[in-house]
Amino acid sequence: MTEPAAVDPDTRFFVAHMQKTAGTTLRDRLRATFPEEQVYPNGEDGPDGRVSVISVSHLLECWKNRGERIRLLTGHFPVRTVELLDAPFVTVTVLRDPVERTLSFLRHQAERHQRGAGPDTPLWEIYEDPFRFEAMIQNHMTRMLSLSPDEFGPGDGVLTQVPYTPERLEMAKEALAGLDAFGLQSRLDEFCDELGARWGLTVGPPTRSNTTEATPPPAGLVERIREDNALDVELYEYAVGLYEERHR
Repeated sequence: MTEPAAVDPDTRFFVAHMQKTAGTTLRDRLRATFPEEQVYPNGEDGPDGRVSVISVSHLLECWKNRGERIRLLTGHFPVRTVELLDAPFVTVTVLRDPVERTLSFLRHQAERHQRGAGPDTPLWEIYEDPFRFEAMIQNHMTRMLSLSPDEFGPGDGVLTQVPYTPERLEMAKEALAGLDAFGLQSRLDEFCDELGARWGLTVGPPTRSNTTEATPPPAGLVERIREDNALDVELYEYAVGLYEERHR
């Protein structure tokens, strides 16, 4: 049996946290390795956690102040954000079936009363809100993987809008293949085991963070999600195939 790697105290980890793919759960489990002062964001990084996890410009300001102490950096930041930081990172992310991801996002918005929604708000209404759809739903995973630093400006990160072209999908596939590691939400425990074996990380016990309970979707919504997120559907199929190839 192969012994797990020893933890390198100088190794830093960048988790590109895609919305509703178990990124919060992964971060919480990795806290078994990293004390709070080594995690971004924490209480030192401003009073509004929503800004801390989505604004690249805010991240860069915080990096100036305490970048030398950060070893676990998580947030809804495009993968290539690491190119703006003057330190090497192990880059990881977790992907999820785009239909399941979107439905989870819609339920979360309703249950947490986000942007005026509530438990009685129809999922269709939440889905068709222009800001939610354009910024956090449509081809979200493709955008996270393909955005380049020179595109960040208008949206300060992943809120930036891009054309959804075949070239954009190929950029996302190339970026995914170039990550140090990636996991699938449906096999998160397996991914955590991999992180422990490859980098010596102590990963906390299985848990569920920031989750919602699945409910039957409204008629027609699943088909609409697949149509509107065609690039993410193809990206996820590619990711599953690549994952299986690497874990034979």
